[in-house]
Amino acid sequence: MGIASDPETPAIVVEDVRKAERTDRIVGTIQRQGALAVLIVLTLIALATFPNFRSFDNAATILVAAAPPMLIALGMTFVIITGGIDLSVGSLYVLGGVLAAWASQYGLLAAFALPLAVCGTIGLANGLLIAYTRMAPFIVTLAALLGARGLMRAISSEGSNTYLVQDDAFRKLGNGSFLDIGYQVWLVAALVVIGMVVLARSRFGHSIYAVGGSEDAASLMGVPVRRTKVWVYVLSGLLAGLAGAINAAKLGSGVTVLGTGMELDAIAAVVIGGTLLTGGAGTIAGTIAGVLLLGVIQNLINQVGNVNSNWQQVISGAFLALVVVAQTYLVRLRRVT
Repeated sequence: MGIASDPETPAIVVEDVRKAERTDRIVGTIQRQGALAVLIVLTLIALATFPNFRSFDNAATILVAAAPPMLIALGMTFVIITGGIDLSVGSLYVLGGVLAAWASQYGLLAAFALPLAVCGTIGLANGLLIAYTRMAPFIVTLAALLGARGLMRAISSEGSNTYLVQDDAFRKLGNGSFLDIGYQVWLVAALVVIGMVVLARSRFGHSIYAVGGSEDAASLMGVPVRRTKVWVYVLSGLLAGLAGAINAAKLGSGVTVLGTGMELDAIAAVVIGGTLLTGGAGTIAGTIAGVLLLGVIQNLINQVGNVNSNWQQVISGAFLALVVVAQTYLVRLRRVT
């Protein structure tokens, strides 16, 4: 005698699956768009509270200040999605600025070519060591941080020589504007769009996600794991050097005291933007929101006036800790569902 089946069981199973799918979509959206939501809310509060925040000049100031950090965070996004980390970008940033200012005596092309060549080579060395010797990215890029900072101090006589930008075209790039928005903002916007297309649409971008998800699985699928790792560190080095170059153009000199802690700011912006430190997930759009969020916080601190700017680091650290905890919870929730 057979056992009668409950006709409602399939319907219950289907409903449970639908609920799990809805939960997964909601959690995924929060993880990807959380920084954007906080940025919008904070901006609306600032617009209602501070009259000076509403001006176009203030918005342009935020964008110009965010341009170099955006480039560094762009490169860091590629690296972190693969499951790596790059601690050398702050030192490459200041090294790129010093090299660009020195090379500007030979013209605009030299001012860009030298920092890109040197910083890209250091990024290449990082990638080769990490990909082919399986050394920890933390150790390799920490060594590069110290080496790049030492190289900068060597060519600037322990920081006592400040090279001035001598090429007018290079200086204009840092201080000129189009539609009242700085040239460097347009340059960074173009590179960000290219980065978004590469990450979302190209085979290289798909390889980055695959490597971050699981190196073993990516290798079995035919993904060039080592080559992908090398290239993300090359890109990180190039973008850090370029960020230093455009900052030197803006300041008119290669300032030697910059860059300290910029790697941590970049990591904070990327993680706040929804990229997982464990790799395999993240978007450049989220990174943009993370960089702008930190920029708006700094601008609001300046608007208040009587608050020490060091509080930005406190707030950034609190944001980062909160986001990491939230990401950990969201990842566990998605696994459960």
